[in-house]
Amino acid sequence: MSSSLVSSFHKKSDFSFLLADNAPVTRTLVIACALLTILIGIQGRSTSFGLSYQDVFGKIQPWRFIASLFAFSSTPELMFGLYLLYYFRIFERQIGSNKYSVFVLFSLMITSLFEVLALALLLRDRTSSLLASGPYGLIFASFIPFYFDIPVTTRFHVFGFHFSDKSFIYLAGLQLLLSSWKRSILPGLCGVLAGSLYRINVFGVHRLKLPQFITSSFSRLSRSSSSSSSSTSSRNILGNVPSFMGRQPERNRPTFAPPASVAEPPEDSIALLVSMGFNRNSAREALMRARNDINVATNILLETQSR
Repeated sequence: MSSSLVSSFHKKSDFSFLLADNAPVTRTLVIACALLTILIGIQGRSTSFGLSYQDVFGKIQPWRFIASLFAFSSTPELMFGLYLLYYFRIFERQIGSNKYSVFVLFSLMITSLFEVLALALLLRDRTSSLLASGPYGLIFASFIPFYFDIPVTTRFHVFGFHFSDKSFIYLAGLQLLLSSWKRSILPGLCGVLAGSLYRINVFGVHRLKLPQFITSSFSRLSRSSSSSSSSTSSRNILGNVPSFMGRQPERNRPTFAPPASVAEPPEDSIALLVSMGFNRNSAREALMRARNDINVATNILLETQSR
């Protein structure tokens, strides 16, 4: 089984994602990116903010370097960036906040290293050049597991062009990648390289975990800010998600109490959930409980795994 992150499709398009359950690290990232972008915009530094050769090899300003990892340079970048961060939140829900925090740190650190090397080797004589600011490394590193691990479940044609249910995420990523043209392409490509290194488990990064008190602090922050809405936000309908956790041991498999007089789930629906990594019996019972709605059944299985 591939040791990589996984994702899902979420059908909502508004900003109620701040209420998403089981993703405290994602919540913190989204809030930090939004607040820093707004703060820098109020100060009128948006157009001049970004990592440059002088920032790294000249007069070093640590605060500027750290802020450039999270603050976007414009409102369109912020909108697409937050949407993609939210969309990939299922990574955290599947592998847990602890391991997801490692993925976040690894992606940002490796991307920053590649950006510094690029500034030193490619842009050394262009001291005024800036790289686009924002969590490009994390976002585009997430496209690696998205490409390899997310199956295409729907295909359709528009004016002779072929599309799938993954096409819109790719288009959003392409828009973000080209948002600042040369300034944003390089950080995006560095993020792809970082995601590729994580996938092949370089340095054994899959085994690493942060101290529990760090991820617990994210969880406390999440619970305190969303306790009044947790009952509704946990009902989000997710798309088809392959399970990072793989097949569960017999003693840990979830059990359900399916309602009576429900038709036997179609074999193809059961097979689809099994292909995502869920146990066959659990998939069948979840489909019966969801009255054969595969999206609801997937959400039931994910919620049971996250407990």
